Amino acid sequence: MQTMAPAGVWFVTPGHDSARFPSAHGCGADVALVDLEDSVPAEVKPQARRAAAAFFTAPTAAGRVLGVRISSPTTRDGVLDLTAIADYPVRPDVVLIPKVESARDFEIAAGTLDAPDYRPHLYALIETPRALEELPSIVRAERIAGVVFGTADYATAIGSSKGWEAMLHARSSLVTSAAAGICAIDSPFFDLDDLDGLRVEAERAKGLGFAGKCCVHPRQLPAVTEVFTPTDEEVDAARTIVAAAHRASGRIVRVDGQMIGPPMVKAARALLARVDGRAPREVSA
Repeated sequence: MQTMAPAGVWFVTPGHDSARFPSAHGCGADVALVDLEDSVPAEVKPQARRAAAAFFTAPTAAGRVLGVRISSPTTRDGVLDLTAIADYPVRPDVVLIPKVESARDFEIAAGTLDAPDYRPHLYALIETPRALEELPSIVRAERIAGVVFGTADYATAIGSSKGWEAMLHARSSLVTSAAAGICAIDSPFFDLDDLDGLRVEAERAKGLGFAGKCCVHPRQLPAVTEVFTPTDEEVDAARTIVAAAHRASGRIVRVDGQMIGPPMVKAARALLARVDGRAPREVSA
């Protein structure tokens, strides 16, 4: 990939309702996605494919990453989505592929979209038990940039609640598998009125190792943004670690009373890469 795979706060808006596009562009999320899948009724999917082209040509804040969630590439709608996107005058930076259960899904998407001047970041939406079983092969797909957890479909598939405890095994598996070098983004929180519950879940997801979280309503953005934005203290600590490692030529060093080895240096560099590449954001409640 030409650039680091996007992480942080993701926001999703329906593709058939272009009146919502300006709000998505200006919401302050790190990644704004236009949806062509579940939030779009079947009868208006053709309209959504046409309307979504404008999502990528409209003005947006500097540094904002724009993407699209397609239908599964193993379905007719997914094939039509990919064909439409390939012909957009401006194409998405991120393509989120739902119902992924095989690395083959990336081959289909990349085969349609990749061009000499265009290689989008392809993310797998993991939302079925079979996908969880196939994670070791999915995360090794040549063109994968990251994984996103889909709580709602996964809970429905196994007949459980969407609560943290019920989803902990799946989340842990996702983060562990993604540790091979790709980022993991957590599922949306679906109770729009429980902002305290949202914050708790976001903090737990970050603590587990997720690099970001999806939002489905603008009112969720301030809490999730606060959780996933590194504090000044975290950034200063990361800069100190990287500087100390540079002076030590990669040897294990002591920083503020702690022994710092290669894994900690790698994590510090990843944090700084995301912070230094992120545009300043204003997120309103």
